[in-house]
Amino acid sequence: MKRRAWLTLGAVVLGGGGVVTYAVASPSGDPGAEGRAKRPVEVYDLALKGTVGGKRELPRTDTEQFSLVGVSWTGAVKQLDGTAQVRTRGLESGEWSTWQDLEVNIDPPEDLEAGMRGASEPLWVGPSDGVQVQVVHEDGTTGSLPKGLEVNLVDPGVVTDAETKATEPAAFVAEETSPAATPTDSTTPSDGTTATPTDGQTTTSPTPTDTTPSATPTTSDPASPSASTSPSPSATTPSAPPSTVPKPPVTSRAGWGADESLSPDPSEYNADVKAVFVHHTTGANDYSCADSASVVRGIYAYHTQVNGWNDVGYNFLVDKCGTVFEGRKGGVDLPVLGAHTYGWNRESTGIAVLGEYTSTSASNAALASVARVAAWKLGQYGADPAGTVQLTAGASQKNYFGTSYTAGTKYTFNRISGHRDGYNTQCPGNSLYAQLPTIRTWAAGPVQGLKVTSVGGAGLSGTTYYTKGAITARWTATTPASLISKYELLVDGKVAATASSTATSANATLAVGSHTVAVRAVHQSGKTTTTAALTVVAETTAPTFTTTPKLTLRTGTVNTTAIPVTLGWKATDDKALREVKLVSPTTATFGPTTTSSSRTANSGTAATWSMQAFDYAGNSRTASASYTPVILQETSAVKSGSWTTRSSTSYLGGKSYSSGSKSASLSWTFTGRSASWVVSRASTSGQAYVYVDGVKVSTVDLKSSTTLYRQAIWTKTWAGSAKHTVKIVVVGTSGRPTITTDGLVYIK
Repeated sequence: MKRRAWLTLGAVVLGGGGVVTYAVASPSGDPGAEGRAKRPVEVYDLALKGTVGGKRELPRTDTEQFSLVGVSWTGAVKQLDGTAQVRTRGLESGEWSTWQDLEVNIDPPEDLEAGMRGASEPLWVGPSDGVQVQVVHEDGTTGSLPKGLEVNLVDPGVVTDAETKATEPAAFVAEETSPAATPTDSTTPSDGTTATPTDGQTTTSPTPTDTTPSATPTTSDPASPSASTSPSPSATTPSAPPSTVPKPPVTSRAGWGADESLSPDPSEYNADVKAVFVHHTTGANDYSCADSASVVRGIYAYHTQVNGWNDVGYNFLVDKCGTVFEGRKGGVDLPVLGAHTYGWNRESTGIAVLGEYTSTSASNAALASVARVAAWKLGQYGADPAGTVQLTAGASQKNYFGTSYTAGTKYTFNRISGHRDGYNTQCPGNSLYAQLPTIRTWAAGPVQGLKVTSVGGAGLSGTTYYTKGAITARWTATTPASLISKYELLVDGKVAATASSTATSANATLAVGSHTVAVRAVHQSGKTTTTAALTVVAETTAPTFTTTPKLTLRTGTVNTTAIPVTLGWKATDDKALREVKLVSPTTATFGPTTTSSSRTANSGTAATWSMQAFDYAGNSRTASASYTPVILQETSAVKSGSWTTRSSTSYLGGKSYSSGSKSASLSWTFTGRSASWVVSRASTSGQAYVYVDGVKVSTVDLKSSTTLYRQAIWTKTWAGSAKHTVKIVVVGTSGRPTITTDGLVYIK
């Protein structure tokens, strides 16, 4: 569907007389149209005023749209001894933020040029349309502040094609029809008057005296060849040496929308890259990674149009999602001279992580990308990212820790260092600085935290795994996959399978016998680390049942649907028995040393008792046997002597026999392998003799402190099924001669 829109022209008169025309997009017939019009990068400057010594400020002021803010002053090497704070109003929310500190103790330029200004670090605040600023001398005293203090607002615009498709249609596209005047020193009122664009130019050019270095830090002025004591950069484009590790993906300057007209000077090059300095850019950490290109563009505009530098200071920038952006132009694979770490730029490269990391740690994605870039750049010159190096100081100064450096003297640095190691700044923040050892380790290799977490298709007994043959080794590592070349599954020390850097498992099939299995990780540097070897035995012999499942009667309460029985078995394995499972008529799982279990069974119903034995390799064997418990009521017994019939629902079948006559007897004849006599018990119950196949085998006392019914009080089991006769005889115990019998149970 073709979409149409009309542009309604209008004009806004800016403070100082500048006029900006704008075009309002009016989508027709497509209210859900996506995308937004391109908008150029703009920089706006507002002067700070104050009548009290030691303080300059700007009240709440309406502005054009901006997303990045900083303060600057006359004199590129002058220090702002104090604090600078800003508050901004969100473009969409209309809410004012809390006061945010600007980092004002930043590196001065090593090569001073006319037009350069002193400035704070830029602060990314997201789309905003209002600002309030206050700058106060150190400790709130009335000491002097630098001249020409102003707040600088950067709108990174909408430049790349990807950004035009990202969100809603833009309300207007600014286009200047006449030169916009920069606000004068009078404070802009907060009545809707907006800050004016500077078309890429700072408002105040430093006077010749502005380039005079202040007392701190002292420098030998590297701009002067006679004073410079560090290696001199070259304008000649060198060749790009190959690296020992792969080049990471890098978003080019064109990819993030660099306006190359802002950086007309040719690139300068160092002889090599001896070290990497890690920075943070400060500002909000809640930016969307889709806006990272805008953040980079804003920093570029700030460095070139506010600081007055010839390009962005950092060689590389990395967002929290791990995207790497090309910084200073000249070729990412070349040793481009940056402007990121005062006194040390001529032997190093600088990588800045977008965001503020004083109390918040950088993401693993960001750390991994910093490590990849650092390893790649150092690898071009054969340097170990985990090592140290001697760097020649290009300026006399102190770092954040109070270490003094003298221009022209060599000092030892980690190959991957923090900004604060070379200059007196909090950068890259306490949290990110504490993560530098991780970056070094990831960059240098070998792979860290590698361990096998499981061996699928195998069971572990003690320290040995057992398998039928096919296994899946699974592992984890703490080094990110982007820094890993591959994984290898080793069987008996030889590569059995190769997996990608993102893989977490690999398969292998083992021949019958004992083997060693390990995982080897290959870092992008080629360094390897291997897990401890595991013993894995492949075997296909199933366990055996030396005793098949057998069912015997046991003592307990008898019900027609729950006759107490004992299930017995014995299983063994030539390697390691893991477990035995009962799979019918019910289910249960038993350990390898268990050989019996108390169960219940239904009477009068044949049931197959099936069991499976498993070894740790997963081999199994099944054994089964069928048994039927049968209840013989007392009415089926052969009687002698006097017996009385009793009726109660508490008795099996509702009836039982009772007798107190000495020598009265009941006999049951059956064919089976296990039997139990069922009785009722009470405190007045007497005793009975039990005969099996004509032989007296037991005297049973039925007395119980509590009344109990349907109790299997005596049991007998034989090795096999055969015909047997069980006879019970009343003893006629003095004072309690009576016994009550409830039948006989046997298993056939």
